[in-house]
Amino acid sequence: MNIVKEADIEYGFVGKLQDLKYTYRKDIRTKDALELNFRQKFEALNRVKLTDTEFDKLLTEIVNPDVFKTSNRLRKKNTFIREDDTPLHYTLVNIKDWCKNDFEVINQLRMNTENSNHRYDVILLINGLPLVQIELKTLEISPNRAMQQIVDYKNDAGNGYTNSLMCFMQLFIVSNQSRTFYFSNNNNKHFAFNADEQFLPVYTLAKEDNSKIENLFDFADKFLAKCTLGEMISRYMVLVETEQKIMVMRPYQIYAVKAIVDCIEQDRGNGYIWHTTGSGKTLTSFKASTLLKDNDDIEKCLFVVDRKDLDRQTREEFNKFQEGSVEENTNTETLVRRMLSTDYADKVIVTTIQKLGLALNQNSKRNKQQKEDNKETYYDRLAPLKDKRVVFIFDECHRSQFGDNHEAIVEFFPKAQLFGFTGTPIFEENATYRTIEGKQASYKTTEDVFQKELHAYTITNAIEDRNVLKFHIDYFKPEKKVTVGDDLHKLAVAKAILDKHDKATHHKRFNALFATASINDAIQYFDTFKKLQAEKLKEDEDYKPLQIACVFSPPAEGNKDIQQIQEDLPQEKADNTVEPNKKKEALNTIIADYNTQYNTNHRIADFDLYYQDVQTRIKDQKYTNADYPHKNKIDVMIVVDMLLTGFDSKYLNTLYVDKNLKYHGLIQAYSRTNRVINATKPYGNILVFRDQEEDVNKAMIRFSGAKIEKAKEIWLVDAAPKVIEKYKEAVTNLNQFMEANGLDCSPSEVSNLKGDEARAGFINVFKEIQRYKTQLDQYTDLEETQTETIEALLAEDDLRSFKSVYLDTAKRLQAEQNKKGDNIPEDVQQLDFEFVLFSSAVIDYDYIIGLIATYTQDKPSKHKMTREELINLLGSSANLMDEREGIIAYINTLEVGSALDEKDINTGYQKFKDEKSAKEIQTIAENHNITEVSLNAFIDEIMNRLIFDGEKLTDLLAPLELGWKDRSVKEKGLMDELLPLLNKLAQGREIAGLNAYE
Repeated sequence: MNIVKEADIEYGFVGKLQDLKYTYRKDIRTKDALELNFRQKFEALNRVKLTDTEFDKLLTEIVNPDVFKTSNRLRKKNTFIREDDTPLHYTLVNIKDWCKNDFEVINQLRMNTENSNHRYDVILLINGLPLVQIELKTLEISPNRAMQQIVDYKNDAGNGYTNSLMCFMQLFIVSNQSRTFYFSNNNNKHFAFNADEQFLPVYTLAKEDNSKIENLFDFADKFLAKCTLGEMISRYMVLVETEQKIMVMRPYQIYAVKAIVDCIEQDRGNGYIWHTTGSGKTLTSFKASTLLKDNDDIEKCLFVVDRKDLDRQTREEFNKFQEGSVEENTNTETLVRRMLSTDYADKVIVTTIQKLGLALNQNSKRNKQQKEDNKETYYDRLAPLKDKRVVFIFDECHRSQFGDNHEAIVEFFPKAQLFGFTGTPIFEENATYRTIEGKQASYKTTEDVFQKELHAYTITNAIEDRNVLKFHIDYFKPEKKVTVGDDLHKLAVAKAILDKHDKATHHKRFNALFATASINDAIQYFDTFKKLQAEKLKEDEDYKPLQIACVFSPPAEGNKDIQQIQEDLPQEKADNTVEPNKKKEALNTIIADYNTQYNTNHRIADFDLYYQDVQTRIKDQKYTNADYPHKNKIDVMIVVDMLLTGFDSKYLNTLYVDKNLKYHGLIQAYSRTNRVINATKPYGNILVFRDQEEDVNKAMIRFSGAKIEKAKEIWLVDAAPKVIEKYKEAVTNLNQFMEANGLDCSPSEVSNLKGDEARAGFINVFKEIQRYKTQLDQYTDLEETQTETIEALLAEDDLRSFKSVYLDTAKRLQAEQNKKGDNIPEDVQQLDFEFVLFSSAVIDYDYIIGLIATYTQDKPSKHKMTREELINLLGSSANLMDEREGIIAYINTLEVGSALDEKDINTGYQKFKDEKSAKEIQTIAENHNITEVSLNAFIDEIMNRLIFDGEKLTDLLAPLELGWKDRSVKEKGLMDELLPLLNKLAQGREIAGLNAYE
């Protein structure tokens, strides 16, 4: 098979760009040539001639290591003071009409030749500025590895991204010709590719029907046509002020914005956008509304949300994208004033449907006194807007009270255009369904209200794009026959949750919601869990209880905030009309338990603060237990209606369901679990405790538009037998791989693999075993025979040993990647180690310290391990990779019978580490003929500031009185020895400036 060489792809691609009317500048290969070209373009655009001094000063002003600042400068008019003190108002590109800029292509640019070995494959210049970088690969690259290589380039000394015009880089494109990805540049905070948190969203281009455009040359036609690229950078990138972060919109978001803007410009009536839950609707609607700000034909754009908490949440989201872009309107009076205001700042308003309803109510503010005073109502005051063009954008446009307000809006604003966003449209089938146990509710269909679908991006599309996860559904079958809803049923459900929770949430790495059918059920479950866990603690003092909390709205009793919240909580609203005092009393107890558990002081009177705290804790699952102790977290959150729509947390992976859900209510609730993080969360886990299979099937058919078998294939992960087969195949592949290398398939033999290419082969083969094992570990419905099959394929002890060997091998190859870059075999270059697959929610520092303490005791314990087992366990998790060697060395100094507690172990281990570091420092000082005191002072300064200063290194070696050549050699030798020690002392924190020596 002929492999197409990278140079050939590059040659063809540059030719393609020339076809797209880019000017090929093969003369621009250096920093000087890049700057000269930019100068010519800048002077032509701004009709000015700069002196050399002025141009140098301009470069000094605009070149900035902060890509967020340079991105702002790129999009704005700026001012520069010339030599004669006169101001020059300039732009870097033609920001009014990006199509009129000069578009050029360069290749093999080399920056800072004296420091850097990097040549950049292809760069697109707009008006002389390098704004898009395309890196070409020949292998079937994984997007993770492609991104990692860009990150490596940015971290490399002398790369040019911080000290040259390369600081204006906006977009990166990575392609191996058949697969192409794009993503935005960012400052290091948002551009540190991290296995635990995938900070870099990577996108594939798609057509309007969401079909992929992956071939590089097709991608160029669709994305890199000059005007399209200009529009992409100027209109469809968002600079998030509060986070100092650059976002590029996904294809479906762009199509939705274009569809709304076109519909308004052509005055073509209403429309709706069907974008599934979790697809970033707020960003899409924000971009649409801000683009409308500059449309002079539009008087106002109102972004209408429901419920007080959504109002706050959406306002915060909008203000995150652009600070101060949306003011809070705390009451209807403020809303009416802002609607009548002619200020540009008041053109886009975020409000709730409730306030809008009050403003358009003809009887609002018209009591007896006001009639006598002849005071105008809100309705009367808004009369000047009646004939104006007003745009309404509705977020989640099917709240229960939407229909009541829709007619009032259309009647009052005959020229209004209404646009709705929904993740779950209302069709004929789901226009009527039970919202409250025993009661029917009806909705208008989405089409009745909004006329036509403008763009669709369904859950099917999102799953295929891996923007959301598939689901694993476990239908619970109790051992004894029970009646759904009775006490025995609830007891069986509570016991099942306690049994399955660890498995479902990957040992509490994630957390769960528990959806119950009524407030009474929620209260009963809260009490049942409390009793069951107290019994478990009596039986086993080592039992670690789940942290279980509960939230439902209290009786409103005239409280407008609660009334507003309950308008979208039909079950809770109805429940609170029956025996309200009992509900209140129970909620008081629940909140009191919560206050004791989490050391808070919430009250029913400030219910919203309690509700916010609950949400924050569910989201704060993201911290490791070392950063944020497990005692602060919530494992299971019992709810009735709350949190089942509009609530997002990547760290929520499980939904327990003991209520009847249907159609859009079912999809919304299930979708709480399927936000993407990384490989440790392969799917959203749903455990259903009622006979809901038919309802689930109907919902999947309706919202995927496919027949049930196809719908299941799209929405659901493979059933256990299928995954076990894949696991078996992966284990067989490992056996065959080891045999092909003339070795037995055992962990100890991996070290005998010859050469890095063979080791890379082992990484790729074993990684697949771990991927399927991670998936199976979270299946809650495995039968005993299936568990036995999994164990028989690869015994737990062997698996652990293989994981340990994997991590050792991966660390070694990663060091090779970092050290040699492109000068290693391609299959080693392209390795993506996916360390996160090997991280453990259980095996953290505290857990290991506890096991070591148990190991030193004389008395028997079921948690006691031998020295070998401890070391093996420690080696099998990526969590403690940097600490592992030190802990193992420390374990080897301990004796069984010394009976140390955890405090003793912590103190002893810290002392052991300090002594070890002191010895290392002494050895390094002796090796390099410098004093221990000066080396210690040098290290202390680095650790105190977490900054490496090259000048201090020169000072450290000054007493040796070396010439510059000898000093360079000495510096390198010293830093080679110091680097591992500094990284160990930093304990995962970044030392600024150190990467120049890595």
